[in-house]
Amino acid sequence: MKVSVVVCTYTMERYDVFTEAVESALAQTYDPIEVVLVIDGNPEVYEHAVDDFGNRENVVIHDNDENRGISYSRTEGAELASGEIVAFIDDDGVAEEDWIANLVAVYEETDAIAAGGDVRPNWQGERPDFFPEEFYWLVGCVEPGFAEDGEEVRNTYGSNISYRREAFLKVGGYDPKTGRKGDKHLQAHEAPVGIRLLEELGQGMVYTEDAVVHHTLFEYRGEFRWLLYRSFWQGYSKRVMDLLYPDAPDAKGDYLKWLLTDRVPRRIEGLVRSPSTAAVTQLGAIGAFTMAVGLGYLYAMVTPELVEKANA
Repeated sequence: MKVSVVVCTYTMERYDVFTEAVESALAQTYDPIEVVLVIDGNPEVYEHAVDDFGNRENVVIHDNDENRGISYSRTEGAELASGEIVAFIDDDGVAEEDWIANLVAVYEETDAIAAGGDVRPNWQGERPDFFPEEFYWLVGCVEPGFAEDGEEVRNTYGSNISYRREAFLKVGGYDPKTGRKGDKHLQAHEAPVGIRLLEELGQGMVYTEDAVVHHTLFEYRGEFRWLLYRSFWQGYSKRVMDLLYPDAPDAKGDYLKWLLTDRVPRRIEGLVRSPSTAAVTQLGAIGAFTMAVGLGYLYAMVTPELVEKANA
């Protein structure tokens, strides 16, 4: 079972971490494997990638004719791939060496059409005291209670996700209307693929905790202001998802219920038993981030012209 690992990038500012991601893909214990690099319309990055990786037999390098966004680039990578399985890792992710082997084990042991794994935070500075682990999804990492090992979910996070290539392309790959592109802030481009797999093929994605990717979290991702901004655009993106896929399961409702009926009461109980400044600030951050997500969702509701522009 051949696996193609797709890594996309778009700017020299991320080139150092991009090379770490590529090297981690090339260092996998699993074989046969190929690595497909998609440069999103940046000739300088493309030239550096060719210089650094062009002599590897199992590496394919492609440069888009212009900046097309992460969703287009990932689908392009899957189309260029020759593997039966196509796996994706972000350009700031570093995979453990048995990452692909553990994903492949899911496909060999089940009839899964998609599999994803754990994304763990790799803070480049100190983890902020105020940052609550319930919101690790804000920085692309797996939060507590995300799923049980072997559980079927709609999708895992973008730095650790894979599909049977035929199924992925059959449902159209990633929707280019979603995902980051230039100054557009739409998030959650993995969700539409998961929705279409469920609707058209009747299967979701299997989560395996043994397949691990470490997500590089630059210091700015620990800034409260940036996290509020991120929360706002996550809410905005959720509204767009609701418009694009109105019949999809309400994952945000499940999360909010879990947060308010399980995690917050636990935190309040813990705070009463053992008061601390960190516990207070984390509880406050939960409230602030939740409010920012809600404001983003409402903003998208009252500015339909912006949503139409985002989907153009």
